[in-house]
Amino acid sequence: MSQTSLKQKKKSETGSRYSKDSLETDKSRKDSEKSGVRLSTQGSQELSLPKTGSRGYLVRNQWSRTSRSPSTKAPSVDEPRSRNNSLKPPNSSTSSGTSSTSPSHQESPQPLSAQPSPPTPTMPLDSRPSTPPELQLPSASRRSTKLTENSDAWSHAGGRESRESRDKRESRDSRDTQQREYPRTPPTEWKPYAQRRMLYPSQLDRDCMSDLARQLEEEEDEDNAYWASVKTLYEKTPSCSRPRPPKPKHAITIAVSSRALFNMVDGRKIYEEEGLEKYMEYQLNNENVVLTPGPAFRFVKALQHVNARLRELYPDEQDLFDIVLMTNNHAQVGVRLINSVNHYGLLIDRFCLTGGKSPIGYLKAYLTNLYLSADSEKVQEAIQEGIASATMFDGAKDMAYCDTQLRVAFDGDAVLFSDESDHITKEHGLDKFFQHETLFENKPLAQGPLKGFLEDLGRLQKKFYAKDERLRCPIRTYLVTARSAASSGARVLKTLRRWGLEIDEALFLAGAPKGPILVKIRPHVFFDDHMFHIEGAQKLGTIAAHVPYGFNQKMNN
Repeated sequence: MSQTSLKQKKKSETGSRYSKDSLETDKSRKDSEKSGVRLSTQGSQELSLPKTGSRGYLVRNQWSRTSRSPSTKAPSVDEPRSRNNSLKPPNSSTSSGTSSTSPSHQESPQPLSAQPSPPTPTMPLDSRPSTPPELQLPSASRRSTKLTENSDAWSHAGGRESRESRDKRESRDSRDTQQREYPRTPPTEWKPYAQRRMLYPSQLDRDCMSDLARQLEEEEDEDNAYWASVKTLYEKTPSCSRPRPPKPKHAITIAVSSRALFNMVDGRKIYEEEGLEKYMEYQLNNENVVLTPGPAFRFVKALQHVNARLRELYPDEQDLFDIVLMTNNHAQVGVRLINSVNHYGLLIDRFCLTGGKSPIGYLKAYLTNLYLSADSEKVQEAIQEGIASATMFDGAKDMAYCDTQLRVAFDGDAVLFSDESDHITKEHGLDKFFQHETLFENKPLAQGPLKGFLEDLGRLQKKFYAKDERLRCPIRTYLVTARSAASSGARVLKTLRRWGLEIDEALFLAGAPKGPILVKIRPHVFFDDHMFHIEGAQKLGTIAAHVPYGFNQKMNN
């Protein structure tokens, strides 16, 4: 073979080899541009050469420890150190340019894939190839590499130091909290300022005190002195607890008008002469003026004494007298009535102020057993409604009454009994009346309007008898009648016996005046259906109550 052919053959082989090497070089360069070239450095660290920008600036990895991106998530401990220590040198084409780590120098960065690069197989130290000369990093890159290498240690050290400082701060706070747990003063040992200031010099306090503070202190001293005097007053006053009123369904309800309980003649005169407005103005101007007792006042006081005796024997007793103030006065007058009731110590808790309307419609709602009023028209309305009622008249003379015993006197016919005898006497005369009573001696008389009230009194008397208190019973009843005992008295006593009632005293006067007998009895109230008997008792000082019921009332009308 000639020398010329040999040269051509070598040249073709060299060209083919060069072309193959150039293809492999281009291919490797393209692969490195896509995934970055991994360089093995001393210390068995992998260097990742990422893709650079158009100007040769380094596109930073968002997972790097030296990155200033907003993501602050720490890498897992199990991840390879190559990920934490990865460097981003510039591309070989721009190796002469200085790499910038400032975010402000980045230009059109392209985000890298979140998937980490597969680790390269570990090789022995002797067999590792040396770093190519063209890929030796400059001094700035080496400094950044050292920073990157130490970043993991710094992060762990910083986290360790932060944890230690946090633990120390928590322990110090807990120690301070334990030291600040001061003993608390129980509420029973709290003292007002007036007592605490006694521990300090008073003159110094007064000099440092302003005028307003001094005035407040003086007011506080006055209040303390006032409450101290009130406490002393209550300590000296004997205990008098107000008993609760009985339940209406068990109690004996006595409704009393304001004019029957108190003397309101002056106010009544103003009402009749000057009208309602002047009357109300008078009552408002005098609401602190205590009213004087009226005709039913002593009767109410005696009822309260009976209640007190019953509570002594039966502490849980409900069968008691319950007094209700029933009046057609306006509510503005109620203050004066309350003041008067409290002044005299009357145990009246139920009030009914109807404001000018008739209170008769409320009597049944209050379960009234007896209604006492100074208005005869209201009493007549109550009688027609089937409620025991009477018109009260005060005695013309002052009379001493028993305070320890309730005394009630009743007339017989048209009060306790029916008005049958009055019919016979007026139509056939007195002789026919005696014959009729003798003939029907064993036939009980029909009941009158106050028969129920007498039954209530008899029921309470039996409660005292059961406790062996017959001689000290605080209730005493009287029958004061114009009948004759020989001719018509037997029927009366047998009627009471059939009713199961016991009358303490029966006085048959056979037509004689009742006034002198009543003066001897001194009842708290005397019930009768004839006005001439009422007037006779009133002249001698007896408090009487007229019962507008029966044949005589129809004839008078």
